[in-house]
Amino acid sequence: MPSLDQYRQLFDLTSKKAIVVGAASGIGEASARALAAHGADVVCADLNGDVAEAVAAAIVHEGGRASGAHVDITDAASVEALVEAAGAVDIMLCTPSINVRKRLLDMSEEEFSRVVDLNLGGSFNAMKAAGRVMAEAGTGSIIMMSSVRSQVVEPGQGVYAATKAGTLALVKTLAAELGPHGVRVNAVGPGVVETPLTEQIKADPEWYQAYADIGALGRWSMPSEQTGAVVYLASDAASFVTGTILFVDGGWLAVDGRFTPPL
Repeated sequence: MPSLDQYRQLFDLTSKKAIVVGAASGIGEASARALAAHGADVVCADLNGDVAEAVAAAIVHEGGRASGAHVDITDAASVEALVEAAGAVDIMLCTPSINVRKRLLDMSEEEFSRVVDLNLGGSFNAMKAAGRVMAEAGTGSIIMMSSVRSQVVEPGQGVYAATKAGTLALVKTLAAELGPHGVRVNAVGPGVVETPLTEQIKADPEWYQAYADIGALGRWSMPSEQTGAVVYLASDAASFVTGTILFVDGGWLAVDGRFTPPL
């Protein structure tokens, strides 16, 4: 039976190296700060390398350990270079996503490819690059961002939903493949969160309120409210958790709501 002190150490990430892709804003930025607060040495990576550097500098200013880096997750070589430069990687969190809110019959091939290439292709690149290093080391935690849209859809969300369901399928498969190597792979499933991705919704008061009313808590999430799940899945507290998704959705999937967005 573990001692009380051992239980207290479950969320301690001291000596862990974490890569957070998408750290320049939103859930990625908040998660980078949360992981650093729990002791991790965080590589803040983003397509906008300058902002990622600024996030890392702010973490260091507050007493944490962090560095910034540029990465393009649609480019496998860029992701592999990021992982190689980081050295030993204990935690990989990948958050970037885009969305084109259009009905399927109105979606162009270019728009379809753009969403799939970043959301699904980028997730694949991050999982593959980190998974190889972690499998060789015999330990690690990969955390991907899925969504409630992996489970439920609405008009205009078809391609985005497909990428989030696909990401979850990749998570489950990689968890099965890397479990024997001591690597855990999981996903976080946010509901509606105040991030740059949801600017279009926030600009429409009716749409914004409808999304707030769908969940049991009657409001939107802030990025910081997603970080508890990230820290948990990264830590030894989740040592027997793999191949699953942890929804942080304010009860979205538990409550029956309906809204047709103004597309």
